[in-house]
Amino acid sequence: IYSLVGFKESDAMVFLSSPITAKILEVERYTSNQDRFNNTVQRSVNKVPVSLFTSSLKHGEFTWEVKKKEKHFVELHRDLRAYKFLFFFQMEFIDVSQLSFIHDLGPKGLEGMVLKRSGGHRFPGLNCCGRSKICYHWSKRWLVVKDSFLMYMKPDSGAISFVMLFDKEFSVKLDSKETETKHGLRINSLSRSLVLKCSSYRHARWWGQAIEAFSQKHGAAFLTDHRQLYTGCVCVCVCVCVCVCVYLHKLHKNKSTRPLTLSVAIEWFSFFFTLVSEKANEPSGDFVFFYCFWQTDLLVKCPCVSVSGSRSVRSLHTGVGDLFGDTRFWHGKDYCNFVHKDWIQLDKPFDDFIDRHKTPRMPWHDIASVVHGKAARDVARHFIQRWNFTKLVKPKYRSLSFPYLLPKSHLTAGELRYQVPNCTTAKVQILRSASDWSAGIKYHEESIHNAYVHAIENSQHFIYIENQFFISCAENKLVYNKIGDTIAERIKKAYREGAKYRVYVVTPLLPGFEGDINTGGGSAIQAVMHFNYRTMNKGEHSIISQLRAEMGDQWMNYISFTGLRTHADLEGTLVTELIYVHSKMLIADDNTVIIGSANINDRSMLGKRDSEVAVIVEDSETVDAVMDGQPYRAGKFALQLRLECFRMILGANTDPSIDVSDPISELFYKETWMATCARNASIYQKVFRCLPSSDVRNISELEGFLAKPGLAREDPARAQEELKKIRGFLVQFPLQFMSEQNLLPPIGCKEAMVPMEVWT
Repeated sequence: IYSLVGFKESDAMVFLSSPITAKILEVERYTSNQDRFNNTVQRSVNKVPVSLFTSSLKHGEFTWEVKKKEKHFVELHRDLRAYKFLFFFQMEFIDVSQLSFIHDLGPKGLEGMVLKRSGGHRFPGLNCCGRSKICYHWSKRWLVVKDSFLMYMKPDSGAISFVMLFDKEFSVKLDSKETETKHGLRINSLSRSLVLKCSSYRHARWWGQAIEAFSQKHGAAFLTDHRQLYTGCVCVCVCVCVCVCVYLHKLHKNKSTRPLTLSVAIEWFSFFFTLVSEKANEPSGDFVFFYCFWQTDLLVKCPCVSVSGSRSVRSLHTGVGDLFGDTRFWHGKDYCNFVHKDWIQLDKPFDDFIDRHKTPRMPWHDIASVVHGKAARDVARHFIQRWNFTKLVKPKYRSLSFPYLLPKSHLTAGELRYQVPNCTTAKVQILRSASDWSAGIKYHEESIHNAYVHAIENSQHFIYIENQFFISCAENKLVYNKIGDTIAERIKKAYREGAKYRVYVVTPLLPGFEGDINTGGGSAIQAVMHFNYRTMNKGEHSIISQLRAEMGDQWMNYISFTGLRTHADLEGTLVTELIYVHSKMLIADDNTVIIGSANINDRSMLGKRDSEVAVIVEDSETVDAVMDGQPYRAGKFALQLRLECFRMILGANTDPSIDVSDPISELFYKETWMATCARNASIYQKVFRCLPSSDVRNISELEGFLAKPGLAREDPARAQEELKKIRGFLVQFPLQFMSEQNLLPPIGCKEAMVPMEVWT
């Protein structure tokens, strides 16, 4: 479909191998408007009315209708006698083109030659500045209507010139007041108001009715503003990369992990692109989910590695699997530590930029998802909308080298050519943050934000959140998203009802910005820390402050803030580093999951700013589980995902005594979750004197804290013994770190010159 040729070219491939059958359904006879209302001219009593034939045509699996006048049959007969080897006249007569009979584009809709008016886009810069007829120009185009979009092509080259996706504001208007032209047709959507001109009012009316009928019959799911979930299959593979010191890394040969490997040489590589890439690679099947970058059983406990005969690396932290062969190594900029030094010279991916002998690599924890089937086609549809919009507004992309993309039909999404093993059935909906600047739509969309709020409000037992940022609690001045306030209100409701309810929040101990934490961090780090703490516990709008005002210190029974940390032996020196939580996930009640690219901040959630995509999964298959000591029917997918996450971060994979089956019981919450994160944090503090720490409330205390060495320097043997008590990676979040310090960028620094919303 991206190698189209001009309509009159001899190599234009149109028809299938089967014959075309035709049947005349109806014959209409009418008198033309000119004759009916022309009172100045005597009409002949022998005037023959115009005959209009409605015919049904079938070609293979495709069926469609055409309306032609008697003169059209005469013209076709004349042209075929004069030009026996040209098929363009046949194509135009039966309303077909090179895109008519493509199986994956769905059923054949209305097609034909029209005049289209320029302008009508929903964003500034591509519209006429006035309403006079001289401000517009008309072009002859071939219009094609499909089940979820319409488009038009240039007849001379066959190139696609515009694609309009069906949406909730898709409508067709006919009267001259709406269209501002005689015999006009206005087609509205969120992205454009397209005006077409037909040969007569009857022609325009038929086109309008046919487009509306076809879109309602085949594309009704795209025309309504409601929640649409598709039933399909889900496959789970939870992974994390926690080794802090190994040097190089190669792609694992396992096909299931290959699409998820992230090359840090491409800093802008996003979760959204991963989704779309998988859609292209696996165009069929149901819904398939992969978590993180590599398989769990491939990673960590790095055995002793000898490099060049002198440098050795040993991980002291077990429980996430072993590394073998080349999978122990990290090439070039794959060995990175964002806080120590941000990436530079990304065009040289195999050049080191930090000292591997002294600086540990910052481990990375992520969760991503891959879908196929109808949900995958919705992801592709979002990508197509953004691609086509970018092509429209960016002059450098207007060449045919960057073609307009067409979405595949949902009707063919269930034709499975490949299905991932061990899938479970679930209901899936694609969510997004999009607006005029990113997708060219009339109204912004914040369905990810709405889904988070809805999932939290309707949760009955617990929510588990992993997110790179935690910036919320709207005061309608700097922060506007409602996620933090919704969490606080849901906890208050549980407190008033005397019900048991838990909230688990896992977020990075430090933002991923370059800065020396030993001096308090850079201005960028401190700015993000300010808004993170403002959401958690600092200021009257924070979650803890809202809860403390109603229930005092009882808030600790409902919510916990934690991070992840690990340690290793780097060339004989004990080192520790936080695990950078890059995932964006919510699990509610072991039956609802949201995974995507959206951080918990205004940039991702409000829809008007960053462009994001996510997926919400609601289980339709349930299994036996436990909730607060009582039997419970949990979703198969959500439960498996939550158990994998809990086992990994709590160390249950190496300690069978750790029971993570009941997420809200007193035994689990206090004696497993809270006790583990407190013990791990205490041991790391004792051994490494690591930052951030709640013992440091201001800059003056920071100097004294760093002056006292930890066991790793004073007594390495004893430190090794202490580290054996570590279970998993979970540590308490240091809520009092720099609590007495103003963390906003100071006046005069470059960070203070940018708008405050950059940090939110």
